[in-house]
Amino acid sequence: MLEKINSEELQLIIDLRYAGTNNICQKKLYHQDYSLLHPEAYAKLKIASQIARKQNLKLKIWDAYRPVEIQQFFVDFFANDLDKKNFFSDPKTGSIPHCRGIALDLTLVDNNNQELDMASDFDELSELAHHNYPHLSPQAQRNRLLLLGIMTASGFDFYQKEWWHYQLFNPRNYQIL
Repeated sequence: MLEKINSEELQLIIDLRYAGTNNICQKKLYHQDYSLLHPEAYAKLKIASQIARKQNLKLKIWDAYRPVEIQQFFVDFFANDLDKKNFFSDPKTGSIPHCRGIALDLTLVDNNNQELDMASDFDELSELAHHNYPHLSPQAQRNRLLLLGIMTASGFDFYQKEWWHYQLFNPRNYQIL
């Protein structure tokens, strides 16, 4: 059973990129304007939101639970693009944490709801998105480390190739939904 993320309760922002066209596919893929998470991930998100607020920041969620059909859409959409196809795991063989409701794509915003500089946008499919990208500005590096610290202190694991992606450990221990 997934839980609907309550933005008011958690004092965060939900901006589902795939519910509109401001995304890498430039297509509306979701027909709902709410996010869902596994209860264990929701509990950790609650902690992360509290930690962010203590630093006068808020979390901004771009994606959480992703239906398998949408994951397959990404695989098919980028199947012929050698540079991008490896960014989306095949639902038949991959760990697909989004399809298990245990992953989040998110960033940090300031008190004016302005996103902190992370040097790239969500779904940047290049090395610029990697946590260890060596050519970041000092500010972007600090901001990424701040997000990393908040999320790992809350109990999330991170994905090395996407600064915005956090998930529960051992994704295959959770059911595909």
